[in-house]
Amino acid sequence: MVQSAAEDVDGYLAEVPMERREALTRLRQVCRAELQGFSEVMAYGMPTYQRDGAAEIAFASQRQYVSFYLMRSDVRDAFQERLAGQDMGKGCLRFRKPEKIDFDLVRDLLRATAAGRGSIC
Repeated sequence: MVQSAAEDVDGYLAEVPMERREALTRLRQVCRAELQGFSEVMAYGMPTYQRDGAAEIAFASQRQYVSFYLMRSDVRDAFQERLAGQDMGKGCLRFRKPEKIDFDLVRDLLRATAAGRGSIC
């Protein structure tokens, strides 16, 4: 699944492959816990977390990996050292195996995102 037509995140999670559902559900739980004041919406076919209408975080089940989108360049820069060993594109952290998701890193990225505002790429 690259892009979903689900109307909400519950529908999205019901569509993902069973072997990824637990990890994606946990990603959602961490996002909801750490991103106070953000709205959870479906945008671009994936669960997205917005503040004041601007998307800052998203995640998705891709064909070959689970993606975690971090749209704040200031947070990426602040975590440059910890992200150095990760499979990372411009704004996408890729986890090839759901069981390898570094939830401690994700939680820290979410906390830094929630703590302040910055430029969105």
